[in-house]
Amino acid sequence: MMTARDKIKTIDEIARITREAHAAGKKIVTTNGTFDLIHVGHIRNLEEARAMGDLLIVGVNSDASVRNYKGPTRPILGEADRAEIIAGLESVSHVFIFDEPDPRPWLEKIHTDIHVKGGDWKNADKSRAISTIVEAPLLESKGAKLVLVDLVPGKSTTSIIEKIRQLP
Repeated sequence: MMTARDKIKTIDEIARITREAHAAGKKIVTTNGTFDLIHVGHIRNLEEARAMGDLLIVGVNSDASVRNYKGPTRPILGEADRAEIIAGLESVSHVFIFDEPDPRPWLEKIHTDIHVKGGDWKNADKSRAISTIVEAPLLESKGAKLVLVDLVPGKSTTSIIEKIRQLP
């Protein structure tokens, strides 16, 4: 049986895995995120992503990259813990940790057929804002599809943190 820790790979291992899977005719789906304080929204989005293909590869932002865009108090859980938690989900095939501010460098290295982003990448008018997603041109040039999945209303790590802060 493969353990959660067995599913955590380096980007070079992920590149090999995706090349072999693609050669075998498998459809590869990728996504990425912080995944700090896992909630039902994460689970549903990952399950939806997995349903789009045969393998779901998840990039988890490193602690340093999270601090760069969420501030000095985040993440709550360290990168190794967050990666192992995500790897422990049945829907997830493999996980890797990345330092870059956006996924383009690792998307250059691996094969993906579909890249999934959360619905927080929509414009204020609720339209799909694919043109605002930095990796969209790269994915298009590689023949990969970019898919936005809907967020689960009221479910976010930020709202969990706020609720904890309000406890007596």
